[in-house]
This record gives sequence, C-alpha cells and structure tokens, in this order.
Amino acid sequence: MKYISTRGQAGPVDFTGACLAGLAPDGGLYVPESFPQIAPAKTDEPYAHVAARILSAFAGDAIPEADMLAMCERAYASFAHHSVAPLTQAGPGLWLMELHHGPTLAFKDVAMQIIAQLYDYMLAKSGKRLSIVCATSGDTGGAAAAAFAGSKHADLFILHPHERISPVQRLFMTTTGASNVTNLALDGDFDDCQAIVKSLFADKMFAEDVGLSGVNSINWARIAAQAVYYATAQAALGGRIRFVVPSGNMGDALAGYVAARCGLLTGGFEIACAVNENDALARLFNDGVMSRAPAVATPSPAMDISVPSNFERLLYEATGRDADAVRQVYDAYKQSGEATLPDSARTRLGCVGITASAVSNVDTMAEMKRFESETGWLICPHTAVGTYQARQTPRSDVSTVVLATAAAAKFPETVLEATGLEAQLPHKCGPLLTRGEVFDRLPADVTAVRKAIEAKARASV
Repeated sequence: MKYISTRGQAGPVDFTGACLAGLAPDGGLYVPESFPQIAPAKTDEPYAHVAARILSAFAGDAIPEADMLAMCERAYASFAHHSVAPLTQAGPGLWLMELHHGPTLAFKDVAMQIIAQLYDYMLAKSGKRLSIVCATSGDTGGAAAAAFAGSKHADLFILHPHERISPVQRLFMTTTGASNVTNLALDGDFDDCQAIVKSLFADKMFAEDVGLSGVNSINWARIAAQAVYYATAQAALGGRIRFVVPSGNMGDALAGYVAARCGLLTGGFEIACAVNENDALARLFNDGVMSRAPAVATPSPAMDISVPSNFERLLYEATGRDADAVRQVYDAYKQSGEATLPDSARTRLGCVGITASAVSNVDTMAEMKRFESETGWLICPHTAVGTYQARQTPRSDVSTVVLATAAAAKFPETVLEATGLEAQLPHKCGPLLTRGEVFDRLPADVTAVRKAIEAKARASV
C-alpha cells in the first residue's frame, strides 16, 4: 500500500510514513493510491478482529496481521462495552451508535487508542522519538492524552482554545500527570490552533529537528480506524443505512465514505453531516464556496470549526483525483480567504452520497430536552445536533443511525441548562475531579508554540 498527497507535490509513502508524518510535506493530506477491497464484517465477528482486518488492508506489508490483531485487542480491552460501538434503538428505524465507551467518553478514543499502539510499534522498530502535536476542539486532546500518556517513544503537545471547551473535556487532557504530555491553552479559537499546527508542519527545518508528527483527524490512521464502526453497524443492521454524523473537521463522516469505497457498506449508504451554527461544511456542499469566518461559540464546542480539514480528501476524489485542482482551491483560499469549487467537483459532490445541513443553537438545546423526554436518555449537545437533523428528515425506507459522539457527562453544564438534569460522570472518572490540572496559557502565536515544543524536545533528548 502506498499513500499519495492530495496536492500532488510529495512523493508516495507507505502506511508507516503516512501515519507518522500526519500532514504531507506539500501541505496536502495523505490518501491511498487506491482503495483496498475488504470483506464485510460478520455479525458474530469481534470488533477487534474487524478492526485488525481493515487496518491490515490499509497497512499492507508494513505490519504483520498477527501483530495488528494483538494491537487492536489491547486497544479495545479498556472499553466499557465489549461491542466497542454498540447500537441502541431510540425509535422506529432510529438507532444511536454509542461511540463513548472508551476511556475519555468520546468517539475519538476509538481511533486514538489504536493509533497509540501503532506509534509505539513503529517507533520501537525505528528507534526514533517523535513530538506529536494535536490541535483539539475538545475531545481529540483528551483521547490523545489518555492514549499516549507514558509513551516511551513520543512527547505529546495538545493545543486547545482557552475557555472554549467544557471543563470536563479539559480535565481529561490536563490531569494525566504524565511527563510526556504538555497542554497549551491558547488565547484563540480552534481554527487558530489548527492553523498553528499546519504552520509548524510547513516549517520543514523545525519539523525535522523535533521529529514532528500529528494525530488530528488529518492522520490517515484515524480515518481508517473510524471506518471500522461503519462496517460493524452494517453487519448488525443489514440493508441500506443512513448515517447522521455530527461533524466538525469531517473526519468521522469521511470514514464512512472510505468504508463504502472499500466495499464494507454492502446495503448502500447515505451520510448526512449535521453541523452547528459554524456551517462552513454545509456551505461547501450546498453553495460550493469555501470562505473564512471566525468560529462562533455554540453548545457543541467540539464542532466549532470553520475550516473542515478532511473536506480536502473528499474534494480530491470529487475532482477525479486532480491534485492541481485541489492545490489551486487551497492556494486561493489561503490568499484571499475564499475559494469557489470547480463546477465538475460540485457536480460530483452531489453524487457521492454525502450531504450537510446546519442546526441552530436554539434547536440543539431544545432537542436535548425533547430527546430526554421521549427516551429517558441524556445525550451530549453534539449528538443532539445529529438527532435533530434526523428528526427533521424522517425516513421509513432506510435504517437511520445517529453517531452518538460523546457521553452527556462531558458537558454537564450544557445538559443541566437544556434539561434541568445532572449528567453524572461514570465512577471510573471520579479521580479526574481531584487530580491537579497542568497546562500553560499562551497567545495564539506560532512562535510561542514553537518555543514551547523546542524546549520540551531538547529536554527529552
């Protein structure tokens, strides 16, 4: 298996190279030269076995299948539900896929736990040490901290927007006590954090000096790992499925598209991206325009993103894998803050089975209350964006699966405001409230972040 850049100016790499680099040297995102065809999941197949088969198909000869299975079994042993991503019925033809049974109660755990295993495996073989940088709008940072805490081969640097994530989200990333985890709270929004990460990768000398790598949703291994639960949902329900995906950076939705391209969604599929008032993704699909706008604060902070990075991978496919066209779009966007998609790409986007629509803050809060009244279940505000979208477009001809991306307990203040009820953390998370937090507050400035990483990287040598 070889991986190529969406912008066409970087040489092909293998699975190891794509994983450890994160971003391609030309600023593009890695995609496989061709999508492997993978046997669908079976109804009685353990989740770790499905994951090992899918990840092995993407890894090719880089990792023996037996080693991949052992890593997947270790990665998912810590999940509170043996199914990892169980389906629960919420109404006629409506299901929630619960992706919050991992150590930090969010769907990011599903990919991050196996990525940490992959990194340790690859780095132990190479003898290298990496500086992993992670921009987070809330859940990625906590999942990365839990997965990489104590790693012998990597230092982790988490960039989060100061006071723009929930307190519980912050606790998951600032209380590990691990010396190899550094938390940086930046005075800006998530887009500032993400832009700084891209600038760090663009500085080739710096990236090489500190061994820079990334585990955001731009990392192909994240996409591959998230494709697994689409396959297990298909095995459980059969037939055509409409997946409603709360979306920010679009990695989760793209994983569904990848699952389909690999032959894992045998009954046919639809993917509906549900976004909050930061509606950049909806405007891309509906208007064909990529435009820069400051992210606004919403009840669903992990989706407060105005530049959905993984759309680049879908655009690459929609242009017929025309790297020049993709590069022109992103160059125009970088220069002026706005770019119009090529007409041919807009046409093809309408045929890939993915749509996007926005949900208001008011409707999100009302949906949390309405869903609890109907089912007795508390849901997080991100999941509520999804269930609201599903409610607005009822279907009787397909099974609708809403991805429940995080536990309600990660957003207790919002849940209380919306429902009048308290969302309690599981007993296993109790120590979070008594551990001391460790993080450094910095301006949203690439120079300040670079200095913080350099200081830690030098100390780790």
